[in-house]
Amino acid sequence: MSNKTPTQTDDLESKTHFGFQTVDEKAKEGLVRGVFDSVADRYDVMNDVMSVGLHRVWKDSLIDSLNPRPGMHLLDVAGGTGDISFRFLEASAGGKATVCDINAEMLGVGRRRALEQDLEDRADFICGNAESLPLEDRSVDAYTIAFGIRNVTHIENALAEARRVLKPGGRFLCLEFSPAVIPALKPLYESYSFNVIPKMGGLITNDEESYQYLIESIRKFPSPDTFEAMMKTAGLKRTQYRSMSAGVVYLHTGWRL
Repeated sequence: MSNKTPTQTDDLESKTHFGFQTVDEKAKEGLVRGVFDSVADRYDVMNDVMSVGLHRVWKDSLIDSLNPRPGMHLLDVAGGTGDISFRFLEASAGGKATVCDINAEMLGVGRRRALEQDLEDRADFICGNAESLPLEDRSVDAYTIAFGIRNVTHIENALAEARRVLKPGGRFLCLEFSPAVIPALKPLYESYSFNVIPKMGGLITNDEESYQYLIESIRKFPSPDTFEAMMKTAGLKRTQYRSMSAGVVYLHTGWRL
């Protein structure tokens, strides 16, 4: 018999990581929302600067891998500013994109961009949590999430939700930074990540602390093999992954069959 009281047990079971900090699980969503509230207006600019434009190549590669069909319905989770969805809509004649994000500020940026590009009739923006998506079962042809799943409190729940909303034959694609950078690059990558990116974030978004968290969150993300195993546990089939930019980023894919 355990000698822990119920309260002690609950406390131990309700902790998670927020970067390198340990926080209550219930607090993490609000903390993550605060990060993106702070940087929303300059988020895309910062992506260009800190990746030296490479995030565009990575996102284009995701769309190439998806190979959008005419009339396809995409769900892009944690994609508030619309970067993935707009690429998809350009490639899918008559396609529709639903952007789901927990952050209203990021969604606001995406809506403005959709208006500027005359895509408001083909793109929906909804506020929702990746762990409990506000969509029907088997309702979308593809699910994408780019640089967002590492911010989810329970990644396994988000993966289960991805499978739930995909139609049979639907595709799952996840683009994410990885701790599995090739050894020869790692010292330089670590130095750039921790010494340069947060300061850059301070200059461009006036928020060094949020970018410190985002860098730390990459180090807490599972290895490619572990994440693929989580995808399989969630019921996704024909899973695979490939590295880009010497292991800085991985593209994970799977299917609902």
